[in-house]
Amino acid sequence: MSEHPAWPALPFEPWAETCTTLHLWTQIVGKIRVARAPWQNHSWHVPLYLTSRGLTTSPVPLGHGALQVDLDLIGHRLSVTTSRGAASEFALEPMPVADFYGRVMDALDSVGAPTRIHDRPNEVESPIPFAEDREHGAYDAEAVERFFRVLTTVDGVFKRFRARFLGKCSPVHFFWGSFDHAVTRFSGRPAPEHPGGIPNLPDWITREAYSHEVSSAGFWPGGAAFPAPLFYSYAYPTPEGFAEREVRPAATTWNSDLGEFVLEYEAVRTSDEPDATLMAFLEDTYRAAAETAGWDRSSLEWDPSSVPREYRSR
Repeated sequence: MSEHPAWPALPFEPWAETCTTLHLWTQIVGKIRVARAPWQNHSWHVPLYLTSRGLTTSPVPLGHGALQVDLDLIGHRLSVTTSRGAASEFALEPMPVADFYGRVMDALDSVGAPTRIHDRPNEVESPIPFAEDREHGAYDAEAVERFFRVLTTVDGVFKRFRARFLGKCSPVHFFWGSFDHAVTRFSGRPAPEHPGGIPNLPDWITREAYSHEVSSAGFWPGGAAFPAPLFYSYAYPTPEGFAEREVRPAATTWNSDLGEFVLEYEAVRTSDEPDATLMAFLEDTYRAAAETAGWDRSSLEWDPSSVPREYRSR
């Protein structure tokens, strides 16, 4: 088994309770962005973004200025800052979701940015209103840092994959509802209406998000239904023959319940070349989607090697 420092082990069970807490905390932070940012197609105003230290809302409108909320997953602090120079912060440590929610709202008030958000989680079963949730509050700082290290490594591979597409493509972003890091390519063609049915998410949001054909891939740290971190790739609508395609690496499987290709993180991190293994999964599953759906690949893809060498990333 190969070991690569940039790809640490991330077994789900030891940090399951912390993962649940962090998921709910990111929902609170993400909803601040939703409440203040203009609505964008496919809900691209919803996700958080990776920074060198954690996750951020990025600047969102605050009158004629800007507001930003950052989760520092190395120093373990939450900070709220504005373009007017106001700032507030507090430590990330074990605390009930209700207390975290109260501290975030207080921080927003203190910087002159009171914000009302939808006060309960989305995309989870049996959601507890944030202000009432005293059930979830675990916070293992070491596990959170390990998760963040994985995100930063995955983010780099995803961005290199995104760079190979000429057509419409999402940013590489972190969806706090589903708690996954994802990137989505579009064929440019309309898709049939999505059936919806995602727990505690209005169907109209899902239908707008999937209004056009997509090939989407992402990283998910695991959950109760599948207690292991994994990479996934799916197409909407699912083309005929997509599930039968052979894709690399050999550890990839088709999950009929989820309707997507799945590759466990452990298989990637213990491979001889994890970056290349993940890129093969991304490329092969995209190619399977594009070919079985009849995408115009010649007009949607490009080769970054055409950029002069001195301008390429190093």
